[in-house]
Amino acid sequence: MKKTIIISLLLVLALPISAWQSALVSMHGHQLQYHPDADGAVLPDFSHAGYRGADAQIPEIPVVRTISPITGDNTAHVQAAIDAVGKMPLVEGVRGALLLSQGVYEIQGTLQIPYDGVVLRGENAILRATGDTPHQRDVLVVGANKRIWGATEKNATRQYISDAVLPVGATKITVPNPHQYEVGQQIIIYHPCSNQWLKAVDYGGVPYPDPSAPSDKDERWTENQYPIVYHRYITAIENGKIHLDAPLFYALKKSVAQSYIYVPDMKGTIYGSGIENITIEIESKGGEDENHAWNAVRFRSIENAWAIDCVFSGFGQAGIVTEACRRSSFIRCDAVDPVGITSGERKYNFNTYLYSQLNLFSHCYARAGRHHFMSNGVSGTSGNVFLYCISDGALSVNEGHRGWTQGMLYDNHRDVNMTRPFTLGLYNRVAMGTGHGWAAVNSVLWNCDVDKSYGTIGLQKPPTAQNYAIGCRAKKITGRPVSASDFALGYVEGQNKEGLEPTSLYLAQLQARNQSLAIQHTPTASKPLLSAHNGLLTVLSDMSDMVLYSADGKKVYSASHLQQNQVISTSWATNGMYFAYLYIDNQLYIQKIVL
Repeated sequence: MKKTIIISLLLVLALPISAWQSALVSMHGHQLQYHPDADGAVLPDFSHAGYRGADAQIPEIPVVRTISPITGDNTAHVQAAIDAVGKMPLVEGVRGALLLSQGVYEIQGTLQIPYDGVVLRGENAILRATGDTPHQRDVLVVGANKRIWGATEKNATRQYISDAVLPVGATKITVPNPHQYEVGQQIIIYHPCSNQWLKAVDYGGVPYPDPSAPSDKDERWTENQYPIVYHRYITAIENGKIHLDAPLFYALKKSVAQSYIYVPDMKGTIYGSGIENITIEIESKGGEDENHAWNAVRFRSIENAWAIDCVFSGFGQAGIVTEACRRSSFIRCDAVDPVGITSGERKYNFNTYLYSQLNLFSHCYARAGRHHFMSNGVSGTSGNVFLYCISDGALSVNEGHRGWTQGMLYDNHRDVNMTRPFTLGLYNRVAMGTGHGWAAVNSVLWNCDVDKSYGTIGLQKPPTAQNYAIGCRAKKITGRPVSASDFALGYVEGQNKEGLEPTSLYLAQLQARNQSLAIQHTPTASKPLLSAHNGLLTVLSDMSDMVLYSADGKKVYSASHLQQNQVISTSWATNGMYFAYLYIDNQLYIQKIVL
């Protein structure tokens, strides 16, 4: 009888959810059609975020060397092994993987992977950072020892853009002599921070004098402070136009600034290296101690990098910080329990810093920090995606943080164990910090959840741009998330309305370009959590939530507070393959099932 009651209850929950689509993008099979908003702008295409611009799968690199931990400081021991792999021949972009066997590796210094095609892989290996020499160091640097973003122009390669306007999403540009360039070449698209542009954006929206601190200095943005920079590859030169590998995330208007392109000197950039199954624990006294290693891993001056299934804890600033890092993927990584004062420049668990572009953070988890998933880059940072990430107990806001970051996407972001209502924002930070001003523009919150009975989303419309919240669950979505920042509300659609299709904007955009790569970003559960037999689903583990999607991305069923051995009827379903999104202890697992 008990089993029958459970089935009856779940049959009520199993009624199909009414699907709806945004007025700004509609699905037609696997294709998407974009529709302009009231200002004529369209949603950006974020699908180029990730390893190799999401145009290739992350390779499986073979192990070429294995080491075990030694007593005492392992810094030189591990670095020597990295260097040995780094000296091996580079074959089709690959040298090989260094495998750290099981055990604890004490690290008193900083490790670096300054080589193309090298992977550091763990086998139940822990890098335990001890001591504080030098003060607040990085434990691991993947990439170069300096920032390389393309500041240096190669001689005689600059040409000024002829187009009066390059809209959001533009992938073609006009210059007087496009055949000066070559297909496959890297270029920088540079929009100067002119006084005319500053007037158009109200000098960043930074108040002066600041009503809350009238004696503070003038921090309004100044000429040349925030140029907009895009790193792109040329994919074609046709009909007098240069075709780009990824779109622009802000409209470049010739009337306010004369933009130009050039070929950058990228010498020293690292390509195709990463870390897998690595745990970094930073030792400290706990509490507000700040005399310890500061960042677990920094990806700097690198392209096509990755981190997969890594765990970072005890850092002062970040578990992962990206700096001049492009077209890279960070998958199923945890950054938890930072140690230090709860104040500025601290506890940024996943931090996209200066010149970070087209990076994907997929199914990552952050706990007990301030800004869990954020951009601390400025106008040279754009096109970064946070996909199915969980923010647990955030002490502040997941946000664009300062200086005109463009094209951020929070896709199915979820806040849990909330300590405050306001935890997700695309807004003007006015005079906070060092005159942060407009911190995110042309950015999207898609199908995000900050608790419809409690949470607040801050969403404001910047001058010359827009921000969007579509299908998000929140008690309040407001243009005044804090008293000091009160601006026009951004674009809001479908607040607290279930059934948004596509469920994931990033995956739908990626699928529209390449279906097989979209499936790659849908991880499967490591062990079965559901079984399907004779039209019934059996739950094999307690779980807080379950959502089922059809193979074409439609949400067809959801339930909460499921118990092990619970049985669910699937009389509502047609035969075929489904994806089950299963939440257990605030972790997301995905399992394919066939009915």
